[in-house]
Amino acid sequence: MVTTVSKKITLEDFLKLPETKPYSEFIDGEIHQKPMPQGEHSRIQSKLVTVINQITESAKVACAFSELRCTFGGISIVPDVTVFRWERIIKTEKGRIANRFNIHPDWCIYILSPQQNPIKVLDHLLFCSKHGTELGWLIDPEEETVLIVEENQRVNLLKNGAILPVLKDIDLSLKVEDIFAWLIF
Repeated sequence: MVTTVSKKITLEDFLKLPETKPYSEFIDGEIHQKPMPQGEHSRIQSKLVTVINQITESAKVACAFSELRCTFGGISIVPDVTVFRWERIIKTEKGRIANRFNIHPDWCIYILSPQQNPIKVLDHLLFCSKHGTELGWLIDPEEETVLIVEENQRVNLLKNGAILPVLKDIDLSLKVEDIFAWLIF
């Protein structure tokens, strides 16, 4: 279940707070704690990061991150997976990856946990889309579906053998059923 702290605070004050486990997100002046990931969620998340990075990292096209805090547009969220085009990855003066990403991701992926409200997660993806995110996925392990949010806020529900859209220039072909096949051992 998602915990919401009802006291309104500023984004700046939220960012000064220590990180929580599970992570908290800041939306509309309120703190919302994400549910603790469970087995299916964890497996899908780790496989997605691995599969995406195997294709994108060596070619320096993009990079996938697991649970990277993104602060932009007055919110601070921690999607399950974010993908940034190579040229948008925030770096320090020494060329190392930065710890803070104060920009929207290019591709944002959430994996629905049991008892998590899908409408609230969809709202996150629509907000991201309004602020420049090109592609959003909401993966629902229980229904074995993936809800897609494209940059023009067009929403589409995919299932079974449907091929999932990815960012342009990423040579990845994944079907909805491929994601859920990762759960079978």
